[in-house]
Amino acid sequence: MEAIRLKNIGKNFGEKKVLTNINLEIKEGEVFGLLGPSGAGKTTLIKILTGQLPATEGEAFVFGKDSRKLKENNFREIGMVMDNSGIYERLTCYDNLKLFVNIYKINKKKIEEVLSLVGLGKEKSTPSGKLSKGMKQRLILARAILHEPKLLFLDEPTSGLDPVTMKSIHELLLELKKDGTTIFLTTHNMEEAAKMCNNIALLHEGNIIEYGRPEELCRKYNTENQIKIFIKNGQIMSLENIPDNAAKIEQLFKQGEVVSIHSSEPNLEKVFLALTGRRLEE
Repeated sequence: MEAIRLKNIGKNFGEKKVLTNINLEIKEGEVFGLLGPSGAGKTTLIKILTGQLPATEGEAFVFGKDSRKLKENNFREIGMVMDNSGIYERLTCYDNLKLFVNIYKINKKKIEEVLSLVGLGKEKSTPSGKLSKGMKQRLILARAILHEPKLLFLDEPTSGLDPVTMKSIHELLLELKKDGTTIFLTTHNMEEAAKMCNNIALLHEGNIIEYGRPEELCRKYNTENQIKIFIKNGQIMSLENIPDNAAKIEQLFKQGEVVSIHSSEPNLEKVFLALTGRRLEE
């Protein structure tokens, strides 16, 4: 079943066209990545899907429900981590989540379970204003998954975080995926997208310019078609990836000279650069 379906979505702010003819289908249990630089329209698309903004053109559906007509029971199936996901800094981590336990009418025992899940079990009595940036992001994520949503929107969830914190959040998200949660991720971090996502869409100036599995897109735009072989003496040998060179590669392996071998597929950053002339982080 589809968790999300977008049909010919367009969005204007006055004379400025932010999104144009967006068509997407995202299956339940999928991690979908929307990649694009700041200002490409990623956050706007999430706001349309969650009923915060009306589309100028087209239709958006969440679990088959028109996003313009989402009701309380629909929002109980959705969790969100946005740039503006504020927390109450004078309240402890526990009390921040206690507010939402009351809203969602779920058992308070869930609070400690979720805090432990995001690595904040020992910080439950700490005022959230004293948390590091990475810990605050974990608290926001804890709040988003407290009610066990079927669909999780993550808008640049690891932006500016240290590698250790980022890794722990990735591990948690992959566990949520295993449990069947659909994740809609926006990012300009190509490593994050390649690691996490089943499918990605590249968004440029409000248009989806490419869509597919990360590894398939990288292979599609492999214009070099080269193999690099790292030799024990420090030499790097570049060979065209054609059958005629198979014997040379085999001989190097037989001689025990090969340290490592790499193909020339570009990463997602290079794919985006090739298609648009700009980098994802710009």
